[in-house]
Amino acid sequence: MIKAAVLGSPIAHSLSPLLHTTAYKELGIAHSYEAIEVASGGLADFLATLDSSWTGLSLTMPLKEEAVALADSVDELATRIDSANTLHRRDGKWEATSTDVIGFVNSLRMHDVAMTGHVVILGAGATARAAAAACDGLANDITIVSRSIKRIEAMSGAVQQSELSFVDWSGVSVIEDADLVISTTPAGVTDSLELPSQVRAPFFEALYKPWPTIASSEWAKRGGLVIDGLDLLIHQGIAQMEIFSGVTFDKSHMYKLLRGVGISALK
Repeated sequence: MIKAAVLGSPIAHSLSPLLHTTAYKELGIAHSYEAIEVASGGLADFLATLDSSWTGLSLTMPLKEEAVALADSVDELATRIDSANTLHRRDGKWEATSTDVIGFVNSLRMHDVAMTGHVVILGAGATARAAAAACDGLANDITIVSRSIKRIEAMSGAVQQSELSFVDWSGVSVIEDADLVISTTPAGVTDSLELPSQVRAPFFEALYKPWPTIASSEWAKRGGLVIDGLDLLIHQGIAQMEIFSGVTFDKSHMYKLLRGVGISALK
């Protein structure tokens, strides 16, 4: 029996309950999975209310950094990016990891997008660090476009091999020279983004609601490939499903199933 939930704030919009429930039904696994509102600073108190029947937790903003601080053990990847989107209970202890990194990797691979050359990441939060770690060692250069320099140190830990640089939002024109652009900013931030008249790089927008964003629509109109955040949600979710269930399954089949139900829910 899997007993799990997705936590965050706001959380009502989350498609994770639909995706996890669909997957466990497909696998024939008894389960309970819901969305629970937990505000910033509230994860410790929430964990204290859980009994031993709980299997795991999916975490979204603003709880990914709190999870790293509170877990009984944190794996190397989550430590490196100072972010965990997954808590899994083993022998009564909470283990923290991140499936966001493999979510980015598998989404890009599915669309035959190479993480090479110059990668530009918009944003510098937990999701941006996961994107940077996914591209690290494959991209020659990773440029972070951030409205705040406060997150530079944390981002520097996520990138260990590629050349890393930072520009503020006034330097966002750096996207003109990018081989891949990944946006991890909140809804509305990229709405006023000035795009080149023609784009050659793929644009990975980590949002799935609202969709399409203004930036993603304009990018597609200019001839660029656009990858939506639903792909990221599904691929990171599939990795969580394997952790929670302990079952290995056909990921390609599961992706197609979850993509279908996700698209239908967003219409």
